[in-house]
Amino acid sequence: MIVKKIRLILLSVTIVTLGGCATAPPENASNLCEIFFEKRDWYDAAADMNEKWGVPIHVPMAMMYQESSFRSDALPPRDYVFFGLIPWGRVSSAYGYSQAKTPTWEDYKRETGNGWASRTDFDDAIDFMGWFITKTHQINGVSKWDAHGQYLNYHEGWGGYQRKTYNRKRWLKNVAWKVKQRSLRYATQLKGCQEELDSSWLWRLLFG
Repeated sequence: MIVKKIRLILLSVTIVTLGGCATAPPENASNLCEIFFEKRDWYDAAADMNEKWGVPIHVPMAMMYQESSFRSDALPPRDYVFFGLIPWGRVSSAYGYSQAKTPTWEDYKRETGNGWASRTDFDDAIDFMGWFITKTHQINGVSKWDAHGQYLNYHEGWGGYQRKTYNRKRWLKNVAWKVKQRSLRYATQLKGCQEELDSSWLWRLLFG
């Protein structure tokens, strides 16, 4: 009995410890420069994504803010049954920084060979978004710079975008417009600090 209690205590401590390891969101998510100066490794990952996929950094960052507010453990809202009184799982399998759904995440891992990728890891999440945005450009011809069209694909899927399901969702079109506006602000901000970020990135690469 004592051994069982000890095991339960250790399990509880482990869960609390793991929960405390979640990376905190940036303090000022409205400014891309401040995000990257606070979290330099995020810029490294975003720069790698840009070099690998040719996707401008400000687009997936604006989409990621909309999806998770940069919370590594973000989950979709719960679903409820019995007149909305009893919680019953989540409305989708979306999870993590990018709110990637499980089937799409598995496609990404298979196609890129990144089998150990985690949705709670920023590096993997931003790379996933670069992959998705590139696929959207290939499948539906949406520019990698078009945050509005890219977000509609991200939310509705490539088939849904082709069927224009977003036209039945005024709220979604409004959200996509907000993502576009944020991406434009992020782009303007990044122009003012990217040279400094790049120089510090090179310094860390050579001497870090």
